[in-house]
Amino acid sequence: MKKIKKDELKKSLYAIFSQFGQILDIVALKILKMRGQAFVIFRDISGATNALRSMQGFPFYDKPMRISYSKTDSDLIAKQKGTFVERPKRPVVKRVPVAPPVGDDSQMSRKERKRAAAKKQDELQVGGQKATAALPAGVPAGYPTQPQTGQGQSAAVIPEQPPNQILFLTNLPEETNEMMLSMLFNQFPGFKEVRLVPGRHDIAFVEFENEMQSAAAKDALQGFKITPTHAMKITFAKK
Repeated sequence: MKKIKKDELKKSLYAIFSQFGQILDIVALKILKMRGQAFVIFRDISGATNALRSMQGFPFYDKPMRISYSKTDSDLIAKQKGTFVERPKRPVVKRVPVAPPVGDDSQMSRKERKRAAAKKQDELQVGGQKATAALPAGVPAGYPTQPQTGQGQSAAVIPEQPPNQILFLTNLPEETNEMMLSMLFNQFPGFKEVRLVPGRHDIAFVEFENEMQSAAAKDALQGFKITPTHAMKITFAKK
């Protein structure tokens, strides 16, 4: 399994578990003995119980999740109960940087890698600016070509389209990524893929094998809150 960044892991866990109740915190530690584990802290036991029963064995980054109750209360819950005990702080280990020997070309290769990464980022930005000028096929006519902000975000009225095996998602938060949406939709039969739009964080497409399967996912996830302030809007994509 590929290495997953901590922030991406927490966002993905929030996306799939927030449907079961209010989440107070998600804890994922990098220490060796805790690798591959995370704690999802719900406000109440009923939310945790529903999540455990519903998501046991759910495929997460290509592996089935194994879910159980935590053996001890989290710091947040312990503080609410008044049972919190401060843990001793771990000693800080200072690392001394070692300079490469004179004549070593490793420093040069590092600079080259930085230049290549910067060039790639520039190309992505240019591509994103071009993509905002004309949205791909499937976006309903009249949908704004730039992301909406503030109160104007709900101003765009999307006409209902006839059934389509491809769904059009709107009102997505900025932190949305392909993995988060895939984990939401791959629980439904017939799921094929998620397609993001370069330069647009607020919209995406999800494709199923047929219209009946896409309709089932549309009805089930309509209004799903990826974050507390973003209720996902789902329509059939324009044919």
